[in-house]
Amino acid sequence: MAKARKLPSGQWRTLVYDYTDEDGKRHYESFTADTKKASEYLAAEFAQNKDKRQKTTSISLGEAMDNYIFSKSNILSPSTIKEYKRMREKYYSELISIPIKKLSQNTVQLWVNNFTLKYSPKTVRNAYGLIETVLKIYNPGLSLYISLPQKIKPSLYVPSDLDIKALLDYFSTKDKSMELAVYLAAFGTLRRSEICALDASDVYEDTLHICKAMVITPNLEWIIKTTKTESSDRYVKMPDFVIEKLPKHGRIINLNPSQITMRFNRAFQNLTIHPFRFHDLRHYAASIMHAIGVPDQYIMLRGGWSSDRTLKNIYRGTIEDYQKQFTDRMLNHFDSMQHEMQHK
Repeated sequence: MAKARKLPSGQWRTLVYDYTDEDGKRHYESFTADTKKASEYLAAEFAQNKDKRQKTTSISLGEAMDNYIFSKSNILSPSTIKEYKRMREKYYSELISIPIKKLSQNTVQLWVNNFTLKYSPKTVRNAYGLIETVLKIYNPGLSLYISLPQKIKPSLYVPSDLDIKALLDYFSTKDKSMELAVYLAAFGTLRRSEICALDASDVYEDTLHICKAMVITPNLEWIIKTTKTESSDRYVKMPDFVIEKLPKHGRIINLNPSQITMRFNRAFQNLTIHPFRFHDLRHYAASIMHAIGVPDQYIMLRGGWSSDRTLKNIYRGTIEDYQKQFTDRMLNHFDSMQHEMQHK
């Protein structure tokens, strides 16, 4: 059994042999604690589980990713599993065959550096996030301190009242399903997946129960499952005129999320307004509520957000119409104050 040695700091450290690399260099694990007994206990525990850990760390990064994805296949959403599989096949060609016990700080950092040349900071962070998650499970002894590219503040377009009116006018004569979809997203903060899963049985007088989502499986099949997060299961009260437009039986609209996106994007070919994403209708809903003074807590409840981080980073876009109103109100206040000072 390895013996602990007292350090100048007063703590105790025990070294345990781990493995010898291809260059013949011996590698040790260090266990530091406030007492000799605690340090030696950690070292003994490591040594006892060494054989089991070595079997795990002998697999390649690709195998570890496959194991992780499979272990989460019935827990994470189908779209997340699909995205993990896509990332695994596309992003990690330089790392995929390396045994995870041979991965090092330098190896992963070089991969990040090269990957950054081709992809956005957000994609780099997402791709590294999968590596980090897998290594925490299959090689917890490896500590990585990777420098990632700086985040870029998203530049999002927040639709105006005029944009929403133009879309509703267009779809009211061209596509009734999309008219309902715009109402539900812009006035109710619903996501595409929630709109497509919504059924007439989820409508209670003037309130919608958002409790399902339509998602695509790795086999490219659309299915209906529970909402994205616990906070997404919510009740949303809608204007009476919207409720009156909803069908009384069956699904509210017979479209899947991809069809909503295609029809929505196609509409801009016939409109003169600035093109934006269907998801930006949620930006509009949140921004309107924020602009008229609705507390963030209520905005979070209505939109199904679990924290205000998203609101602060993304959904607090200021609509130009309201920005002008508030700016004019502020300038008028200053003019009035100056006028009073001049007449004293």
